[in-house]
Amino acid sequence: MCAHHDTESLDRATRDFVTVRPQLFGIAYRVLGSAVEAEDIVQEAWVRWQTADRTDIREPAAFLATVTVRLAVNLAQSARMRRESYVGPWLPEPVDTTADPQLGAERAEALDLAVLLLLERLNPSERAAYVLREAFDYPYRRIADILETSESNARQLVSRSRRHLAAERGEPVDSTTHRRLLEVFLAAAQTGDLAVLEEVLTTDVVSYSDGGGIRGASKIPVIGRSHVSKYLAAFAPRFWPGVGIRWVEANGRPAVLVSAGQDAVALLCVATSVRGIERIMWVMNPAKLTPYVASLDS
Repeated sequence: MCAHHDTESLDRATRDFVTVRPQLFGIAYRVLGSAVEAEDIVQEAWVRWQTADRTDIREPAAFLATVTVRLAVNLAQSARMRRESYVGPWLPEPVDTTADPQLGAERAEALDLAVLLLLERLNPSERAAYVLREAFDYPYRRIADILETSESNARQLVSRSRRHLAAERGEPVDSTTHRRLLEVFLAAAQTGDLAVLEEVLTTDVVSYSDGGGIRGASKIPVIGRSHVSKYLAAFAPRFWPGVGIRWVEANGRPAVLVSAGQDAVALLCVATSVRGIERIMWVMNPAKLTPYVASLDS
């Protein structure tokens, strides 16, 4: 009787877990900006769920979300230290969102690479509170319980995060406009057309190349319209000849995958607003590119 009951209980535990797994991954990914780290967190949550005394747990989804958020916040605290020793600019790991446009959430908020990059400047609790509220629509009471704080503090964490993001990014544009801006930018970047580049870039544009110290990527962000335009024009004859271009989706937005032969060399993502292109993000680190490319073809 006992063995049968155990199997039945584990089957139910597995079903409960599988049902909420996309949400757990979506939470962890947004808090960490890393698909690899998010997978580790989800795996750890599964281990804890298997070994938990589940008899008293009335809401498996709530229990699992709490475990996931707390694990992700702890990891985010140590990840900050690791990122300080990262060679060159750090960009979030891109994810393919074609199959799950909202990545397990109610809304596709906090998914854009540029937003994840801005969230990185917040402390992990602010980041988690923002994600739970804006992407998953959690009530403040729940956010407070998960983060072991007061409801008024949970509200403050979210409003601080909102203010930070509002100050740092312009009014967003729809996907069609985003793609058009990226098309114009791509053509101008390939030919080194300074006039067109200066037209689509905002005055305070920033270009980040994340090579993880591996490739000939710029070790520091390039800042400002004229610097970025000149940098791209100088870079064009070395970079573009002989590469293949493929339009893809990354983090809910159109993006461009650049390949040399069979090898992906860069994923080009941009952050756009009504003012133009605000941030250019070149993901070149193979540790981030390889899993993304593999997920496209799976």
